Amino acid sequence: MSDHVLIRGARIIDGTGAPWFVSDLRVRAGRIAGIGPDLAINGAKVIDAAGRYLAPGFIDAHCHDDLICLREPSRVEKAMQGVTTLVVGNCSFSLYPKTANSAESLRQHFASLLGEIDPGEIFDSFSSYRDALHRQGIALNIVSLVGHAALRLSVLGYDRRAATTDERAKMQELLARQLKDGAAGLSLGLVYPPSAYADPAELLALAQTTKAHGKLLAAHIRSYEDGLNASIDEFIGILKSAHAPGLLSHLQAAGRPNWGKIPKALAQLEAARLAGVDVSFDMYPYLAGSSYILQLLPPEALEGGLPSLMARLADPQTRESLRRAVEDTNPDPHAAKSKVAMIGWGNVRISGTSNPALKALEGADMRSAADEAGITPFDLMVRLIVEDGGQTTIVLFQLDTADLRAACTHPLHMVGSDGLPRPGTKPHPRAYGTFPRVAGRLRREEWFSLEDAVRRMTSVVAERFGLGGRGMIRPGMAADMVLFDDAIDDKATFDTPTLLPTGVHHVWVAGQAIVENGQSTGRLPGRVLGQGL
Repeated sequence: MSDHVLIRGARIIDGTGAPWFVSDLRVRAGRIAGIGPDLAINGAKVIDAAGRYLAPGFIDAHCHDDLICLREPSRVEKAMQGVTTLVVGNCSFSLYPKTANSAESLRQHFASLLGEIDPGEIFDSFSSYRDALHRQGIALNIVSLVGHAALRLSVLGYDRRAATTDERAKMQELLARQLKDGAAGLSLGLVYPPSAYADPAELLALAQTTKAHGKLLAAHIRSYEDGLNASIDEFIGILKSAHAPGLLSHLQAAGRPNWGKIPKALAQLEAARLAGVDVSFDMYPYLAGSSYILQLLPPEALEGGLPSLMARLADPQTRESLRRAVEDTNPDPHAAKSKVAMIGWGNVRISGTSNPALKALEGADMRSAADEAGITPFDLMVRLIVEDGGQTTIVLFQLDTADLRAACTHPLHMVGSDGLPRPGTKPHPRAYGTFPRVAGRLRREEWFSLEDAVRRMTSVVAERFGLGGRGMIRPGMAADMVLFDDAIDDKATFDTPTLLPTGVHHVWVAGQAIVENGQSTGRLPGRVLGQGL
């Protein structure tokens, strides 16, 4: 394995948005050692780029690969997209920190999103999570956010109430330890219990701690539906009060009644920046989202955790009350609509289950599957929750093309897949196709130039997460790079979601090829990155 590589005749896209240029590029000892025409070989392994594009390795600004990196360190479906760095710990879901009292609750919380998790797969701290990854080796670099849920579970459990002053201080102390040790920031998940139970005082206190350590506050805001604009104002207000930099997760307007709200949302973010608030956002390039089935329930249904939910579902009166909340039989046209009421059961597709007896339902929409079973969609939802232990994931067809394009072409946008990797299921295709889709299909549809597409997947993300030395092609920068064809393309669809993309030829992490001639090499040169590491 040579640590000295010379790439001949590449069309270099440097990550800044500047036009590509033809040049050679030398890699030595894991870094870019030289850029220029007709570089001398000097004993290097020579790779003929044959006019292909050479770009910084793509950085997935928002994903949920925390667990799969422990189980499948080669991360083939990400490497084959040209991805070299993953940002994990999003939407309040992280595998740490746990305490003796919160370990089982944290395990169940994360399992609801990504399936069954062993007790040994959750960790005391960022440091122990990082060390576990380094011991086994990883192909890609990892940046990890601290999940708000883990902090709350450690101090309050699933209590649906405001934290006391003492409890806020305990969460701040626990957060500070993770940030000091190298975690990249804090992620909120304000529709997901228990993060959803936090009041403004708690959110501000945690934002202040994040700011004090020079880190980032990311947020899955309280609503992407009726309350989208109010939720953006809440997040901006937190950032402004704490003077903290922020990243709004997967900006979207979900459900037909809310289509057309993205221009106003973008105007809110632009106005905030004019007022001095450092905020930007990520978004995936698909019209469907994905989540866990428990998101179809009102947040209060999860008070007390999964055992309490199961007891509520077993009680006929409470179950009927939940049916009304989920299907929104409220005749008041001004009342907030439920997710199901806005998009319909037919637009909710079952994507992943843990119970083998339920596997046949994967890929079916809730309306069709319920009709097949001779029950209502709500009763099918309850069956899935009970028989699958709350571990069913779903795909939600809920977005508008004009809104998606407005978000994904805005200057404040960066690319995140938001993938939920669960091997053996039918996941959202974004886990397999996001980055070739942006660099290929959407670029050819003239959403943006290729140089701008690359910028959104590289330097913009590196700057937001403080990844000095990555995200651009410059001498001295880490040699995280991807060599790809003009015809790069995503192949994964909602019906065949695990097809690998085409057009990616080589991918390097720290100068080592993790993809060579379109094939995974099995090398594991990745590291956990972050300020202070």
